[in-house]
Amino acid sequence: MAKHVVTMIPGEGTGPEICEAVRMVIDASGVDIKWEYEDIGLDCLEKHGTLLPDKTIQSIAKNKVALKGPTTTPIGTGHKSANVTLRKVFDLYANVRPVRLIPALKRPWDKLDIINFRENTEDSYAAIEHMVSDEVAQCLKVITWPGSYRIADFALKWARDNGRKKVYCVHKANIMKMTDGLFLEAFRAAAKKYPDIETGDIIVDNCSMQLVRNPGQFDCLVLPNLYGDILTDLCAGLMGGLGFAPGANVGDNCAIFEAVHGSAPKYAGQKKVNPSAVLISGVMMLRWLNEKEAADRIEKAMYRVLDEGKRVTYDVGGTAKTDEYAQAIIDKMHAGLK
Repeated sequence: MAKHVVTMIPGEGTGPEICEAVRMVIDASGVDIKWEYEDIGLDCLEKHGTLLPDKTIQSIAKNKVALKGPTTTPIGTGHKSANVTLRKVFDLYANVRPVRLIPALKRPWDKLDIINFRENTEDSYAAIEHMVSDEVAQCLKVITWPGSYRIADFALKWARDNGRKKVYCVHKANIMKMTDGLFLEAFRAAAKKYPDIETGDIIVDNCSMQLVRNPGQFDCLVLPNLYGDILTDLCAGLMGGLGFAPGANVGDNCAIFEAVHGSAPKYAGQKKVNPSAVLISGVMMLRWLNEKEAADRIEKAMYRVLDEGKRVTYDVGGTAKTDEYAQAIIDKMHAGLK
């Protein structure tokens, strides 16, 4: 019997080929995982009549951990995002997105090591919208004390448990005095439990400017849903792009690890897309499962392959296919184990 059972959701577009490459690497690390493959997204709508089949929900609920590839999010009218639906079903209220320097990407920063904690269930993403008239659409921004407090407490506890020193709340309470004001107030209340952590707050527009000027000044950021969605992509750009940006959606009962980039359907089947974002998300998952040695082994091997630059994908100047890059990482791991 396998030590861990993990739900694998390959996703759409380039997702299946990326996730297969990532599975190869994780299996080669020596960790004992049984994978349960399940469907999600527009591709399974025709097969199952839904974006999120009951079978997928049941697998995640049973295993309590999943690794997910990218899905296609409909724009404008039509079906709601499968990602948003998944977060609501499992109440995955904490979106955790780390960004850090990867030396091979040659960024201009001396220091970049930020953990973003985005509230994942409220704000404008509650999707409470209606037409006031034929020419006016309205969206309600929903911020609650329980939702705000629990993401703040999650971030502060994570910071303390992982040796982080500083957590700042990002908001626009100078203008949105009730909604963002409540988010900030809840953060300050939660911060009283963690006197050993330096806390503060910063207005979102100023935070955007400061991230671009000097990202090394930040340690951990707690953000409402909409600001978190935007600024975490900005942070991904600081580290070198979405191709290396990992993420996790965490609730009290389960965690789903996934890259934050799209499914890139125009590249589907070509095996050219960089799988690093899903792979680093898988490394996060291994640490969540307390498989830290395997996680470190994968991370070190990936960095070495990137540093050499010989068997890397097109986006970082190479010609390797998705699975060839994965095999290069596996080869490095095996070389290191000898």
